[in-house]
Amino acid sequence: MKFKKTLLAATAALTLASTAAYADIVVAVAGPMTGQYAAFGEQMNKGAQLAVADLNAAGGILGEKIKLEVGDDACDPKQAVAVANQLAGAGAIFVAGHFCSSSSIPASQVYSEEGMLQISPASTNPKLTDEAKGNNVFRVCGRDDQQGLVAGEYIAKTYKGKNVAVIHDKTAYGKGLADETQKSLNAAGLKEKLYEAYTPGERDYSALVSKLKQSAIDVLYVGGYHTEAGLIARQMKDQGMSVQIISGDALVTEEFWTITGPAGQGTLMTFGPDPRNKPNAKPVVEKFRAQGYEPEGYTLYTYAALQIFKQAAEKAGSTDLDKVTAALRSTEFDTVIGKIAFDQKGDVTTPAYVFYKWNDGKYAEVTTN
Repeated sequence: MKFKKTLLAATAALTLASTAAYADIVVAVAGPMTGQYAAFGEQMNKGAQLAVADLNAAGGILGEKIKLEVGDDACDPKQAVAVANQLAGAGAIFVAGHFCSSSSIPASQVYSEEGMLQISPASTNPKLTDEAKGNNVFRVCGRDDQQGLVAGEYIAKTYKGKNVAVIHDKTAYGKGLADETQKSLNAAGLKEKLYEAYTPGERDYSALVSKLKQSAIDVLYVGGYHTEAGLIARQMKDQGMSVQIISGDALVTEEFWTITGPAGQGTLMTFGPDPRNKPNAKPVVEKFRAQGYEPEGYTLYTYAALQIFKQAAEKAGSTDLDKVTAALRSTEFDTVIGKIAFDQKGDVTTPAYVFYKWNDGKYAEVTTN
């Protein structure tokens, strides 16, 4: 009898411990925490960690504390699906992720099946929201067809009569951005001289660079990430080429200059207006800097995704997916990156892209008109 009472007491304690373990609201951040794009994973992780700390300090969500899970997809589609399933198994109801579109798109199918909300801070391929299987997919960044439009029109206007090449890394992000830029460029009346693909992860792009040199390319648009773009820039410099490089938001990391050195001088890239300059972001930016971390790139975008989830859940009075998504589509949210509202697809209603320029190891917004 004593054993039975002890067993019942132990079972009750285990049940209470289990209930307590799941009393927290489990959220997640997912991106390339390792691998060649880990700089962006770090941005996302830092943004999520501070957001959770700040939200918990302010009472959590609906009176419950938030627990953060971290998923590493290494920007690999198969690993992203595994991570999505892992986060579902951990009880996450919201995911700020992923970074690479090639990860976000397949992972979104898992989140749809599992009834989990996904808000990507960084995935720009239109297919993420255009072809979403459920009502659960959102993003706080713009889209490639918006970013490519800005880049293509700028190139056509500024470099009329010049030899332009468009290259991409075959990924959902890189090819998508290159294709949209090419489309915009052509619509504005300028035809590129070369359109080429390259393989990501290589160290030697001399064959591609030689082809660009033989074609006397003046302007190179790169649809891809900072690692390969940096190597291509350096190898063009080594071959004595002076080419205007233009790319997208994946060059928004100081790691680009670490790769290029002076070869990156003058590189242009499109990205949203720097949220670090917004007055409502100042306290958060100061917290990051006090920690010795500069919140560049997608750090504040990830922080904003967590803010939006909290505000939507509290407006809905619930963390139920349908109620939260209804709130997401009918509310304007105050965030560190500004006011955010979503359309019925889950895209932001007022996307904005500006140009940045690399100069002496730093990048800053520039006027291109």
